[in-house]
Amino acid sequence: MYDQKLEESWIEAFVRVFELCNLKPGERTIILSESLSRPVNVHLAELALSRMTAPYFHLQVPSPAPEPGPIIRSSGASLALTGQDDAVRMLAGCDFIVDLTVEGLMHARETAAILKGGARIMNISNEHPDALARLVPDPAMKDRVKEAVAACRSAETMRVHSDAGTDLKVAMSGAATVGVWGWTDRAGTLAHWPAGIIVSFPREKSVNGRLVFKPGDMNLTFKRYFESEVIFTLADDYVTAIEGSGADARLMRTYLEGFDDRLAFATSHVGWGLNPGARYEALTMYDKADTNCTELRAVAGNFLYSTGANEFAGRFTRGHFDLPMMDCTIALDGRKVVDRGALQ
Repeated sequence: MYDQKLEESWIEAFVRVFELCNLKPGERTIILSESLSRPVNVHLAELALSRMTAPYFHLQVPSPAPEPGPIIRSSGASLALTGQDDAVRMLAGCDFIVDLTVEGLMHARETAAILKGGARIMNISNEHPDALARLVPDPAMKDRVKEAVAACRSAETMRVHSDAGTDLKVAMSGAATVGVWGWTDRAGTLAHWPAGIIVSFPREKSVNGRLVFKPGDMNLTFKRYFESEVIFTLADDYVTAIEGSGADARLMRTYLEGFDDRLAFATSHVGWGLNPGARYEALTMYDKADTNCTELRAVAGNFLYSTGANEFAGRFTRGHFDLPMMDCTIALDGRKVVDRGALQ
């Protein structure tokens, strides 16, 4: 699938995103990729920057060798810059970074140092360009997301319920909330495309309750829809039990236990999707090699619960699940922002 004709609409989509990032003449721009990055997307980024007459150079690092243990997918915590101190310094000294690493720099250890230097990072998820072109950011999304961010930052408590039995309480005081509308035009910030999502990273000992995943919910790490019920019990951020008689529960238990790391069972972030253009059924339309599932995180009205790295609680781990749940009700201090899967 990588050796393919480039569509004009794909190039135009990349140009549009870079325009939204307010790329200016004279800015120091780097395309960051690794040896296993999707070649077609790297080429599209090069063509788009060239069409905009934006000077750039391409920094490619070798992809890390696979390690024994669980297979890493859709983690948002790229290891491509591990040990690459010269590359990190170079990135921290530039203005604009097109992040085309396979896993993305969202939760990478090195990201804070790069952003501290004033760079802005535009992560382009490892998707087939067809998906990217369908989900070119809508400028109207910015206000929508910023309103949701303000609501989360002022809230003391998030409650999540569902008819399936979910009953989750999240202490929001001190949580770090970020919204992603699909582009970054401010120094020291990161955005990803596809987008249209809000996520909050709770402080330690802030998440308690029960999550009931039902058939049709999504496990983006495994790139599949749930086919059987799975029940998570959470105490002080940690998943303490994974119950269920089907393959889904067994796969999830086996995967997390394989890290031999208690932090893999901890809460990373909670939030919800805001993008009406993101398609729930998209996971059925692409081969697994052609999707990174970022679109599914943004499906309007889904509740997104994620395990793994939470830099705001001082936790880093390679283990990660992104688990969008449908038909949930989300309330902030008693005010519904999502009602049974419908944005309010």
